[in-house]
Amino acid sequence: MNNPDDQPANPGAGQRWEKAVTGAGAPKAAGRKPAPPPAPEPLYEKHQTVHNQRINGPFRRFKWFVMLVTLAIYYVTPWIRWDRGPYAPDQAVLVDLANRRFYMFGIEIWPHEFYFVAGLLIMAGIGLFLVTSAVGRAWCGYACPQTVWTDLFQHVDRLVDGDRNARARLDKAPWTASKLARRLFKWLIYLAIAFATGGAWILYFADAPTLFREFFTLQAAPVAYATVGVLTATTFTLGGFMREQVCIYMCPWPRIQTAMLDEKSLIVTYKDWRGEPRGSVKKAEKKPGAYGDCIDCLQCVAVCPTGIDIREGPQIDCITCALCIDACDRVMKDIGRPRGLIDYATLEDCEAERAGEPPRSAWKALMHPRTLIYSGIWGGIGIALLFALGVRNHTDLTVSPDRNPPFMLLRDGSVRNAYTLKLRNMESRPRDMEIALDGLPGAVLWTDTIAQTDAARSHVLEVGPDQTRTVRAYVAAPSGTARQNFSFVLTSRDEQAEQDSSETLFNAPGGE
Repeated sequence: MNNPDDQPANPGAGQRWEKAVTGAGAPKAAGRKPAPPPAPEPLYEKHQTVHNQRINGPFRRFKWFVMLVTLAIYYVTPWIRWDRGPYAPDQAVLVDLANRRFYMFGIEIWPHEFYFVAGLLIMAGIGLFLVTSAVGRAWCGYACPQTVWTDLFQHVDRLVDGDRNARARLDKAPWTASKLARRLFKWLIYLAIAFATGGAWILYFADAPTLFREFFTLQAAPVAYATVGVLTATTFTLGGFMREQVCIYMCPWPRIQTAMLDEKSLIVTYKDWRGEPRGSVKKAEKKPGAYGDCIDCLQCVAVCPTGIDIREGPQIDCITCALCIDACDRVMKDIGRPRGLIDYATLEDCEAERAGEPPRSAWKALMHPRTLIYSGIWGGIGIALLFALGVRNHTDLTVSPDRNPPFMLLRDGSVRNAYTLKLRNMESRPRDMEIALDGLPGAVLWTDTIAQTDAARSHVLEVGPDQTRTVRAYVAAPSGTARQNFSFVLTSRDEQAEQDSSETLFNAPGGE
């Protein structure tokens, strides 16, 4: 509690002291309450549901094409069959986790060949850089899974609720039995699409017809049901309700892409020097030359799937789907003005066009050094991967020497070392393979299935199709053999006669 003796003697100073201590801004006699503190500024804008309008045009038709192709690839691919012979699965694309294999039509990737997968991922990353540096977020606008499924769900909205104005009215309408029934019907379609999406995903990891039958007869593994449940929930939520919020807030790519764009990148651009000041057709007729080409019809905003106004300039929310170009071109055609008020253009070309130069073709704008460099790197990696696939060996050998003990002395004075060999047959048929010694004069070998009395410089073993056979091998060298390197050589005994070798160490007494 404050001591009254500590208050200033000067009355004016006392009032100031009271204000400072109590925060009172007005005398109590006035009967007013202190003004409340200002509300903190919100960090996030309240979400506004985006109801984009139906539009037709070349970019919309291309978006239809990409959506249909990508969805067909995703849902149909697990059902495509591919004959690899009697010893390999006949599913065209299969991620066989149990046997650690990845099959894609005629290509089979083993765990030790993960560099092929790494190469494909690098190609995907560079391809994304290439597309972004050339035409902005075109990947986001057409082929991103979030965009594809969002587009699909938006078509469901139009099918059930009608076009933009009808959906907006239904949102504002009170909840009635009719609205509830319509919503439940639409959400049921959402759920069916989401379930099909999750169900298709698990078919890539097992034989599709078998897993499909086991799933609906409740015989599949629990992980299959858990995976379908998670993917169904995420597809239903992200595609049905969050939509553009994923692109704007959750996806990191809009922030990353800015480092790959410059004044030479093609992006969807509003040519403000041509469109401003905005005015209706009637105003333009009354005052020729006083208004630009933009009649402020808001069609570019109405068709945008993220609900932005492209006329405000480049924005992080823009996914470069170019539907606003279709809408604006249609309006320009209707009012008899040239197309291209909103168009794919580089900022460099926009400045040149503003100065009166003729517009440059978009194809010419793509031909700048950065695009060519990205294309060269992307193509070079692809050619290197194809070459590696073409010349790769389908026979592989791995050797691991025993560390403890490093060697043993036998009765006759010879020195024996033990090794674990892994003979890999990457063909979809059984093969006879010869394992032989190269170097280490006078040495012989035998295995855990071959008696020591049958020891020789080489032996023939059978390796099953698409299998790795582990062999326990023993190598004995004459007394007095020094510590030295030698090699195991594996040769397939067929028309291919593929060969692989692995150098290792032979330990002996007196070695360092």
